[in-house]
Order: sequence, then C-alpha cells, then structure tokens
Amino acid sequence: MDYEIFLLSRVHEAYKRTGDAEASVAHALEITARVITCAALIMVSVFAAFVVSDDVVVKMLGLGLAVSVLIDATVVRLLMVPAVMTLLGRHAWWTPRWLDRIMPHIDAEGREAVPDRSPS
Repeated sequence: MDYEIFLLSRVHEAYKRTGDAEASVAHALEITARVITCAALIMVSVFAAFVVSDDVVVKMLGLGLAVSVLIDATVVRLLMVPAVMTLLGRHAWWTPRWLDRIMPHIDAEGREAVPDRSPS
C-alpha cells in the first residue's frame, strides 16, 4: 500500500469538509505522519535485516531498498507532497470539466451520494 493514499485521502476529506486547502494539508499531515513513519520504519527494518546476509547481492539490495524507502517516506511523502499541495491550494483538486462529467462521483465513506456537479 502506498503511503500517499493515507495522506491524500485524509487531505481530500478535510478539504471537502472545510474548503481550506492549507489547513486540510496540515490536519492530514498531523494525523497520518505517524502511520507513514511507522510503516516506513517497518519496511526499513526488514530491508536492513538483509545486510547481515552472507550474500553480497542480498546485502546491496537490502541496504539500497532500506535507504530508498527512508528517503521516499521522509523527503517525498512527508515534505514534498504536502508542500506542493499547500502551494497549489484549491487548484490541487481542479479537474477538467470533460473529465469531471465522465468520472464517477463516489463517496468512499458510504454516506449520501455526492451532489451532481454537472452544468445546468
């Protein structure tokens, strides 16, 4: 499972509820940062365990994967994506009108259906 799903789904929920893009990103990051960090640490630990292997190829793969997951989770998922989402603001959720008409509007939480956004 990608860490980004945790973060962006929470940002989208908060944005739909409040309409404030910057506060939505901050709220989502506050809630999901621990989950993302813990998931990344688990993966880093597993990959780092391969370093004690006798096989040099396994050692290199383990170290490479551990470092790449660490960089991906911290730099990309917890720094760059929230920064870009904050800079884009409400424009991060813009969808072309033609695409919005053909995409299904599904509420993942199972509440009432999302109102029809097609032009009148």
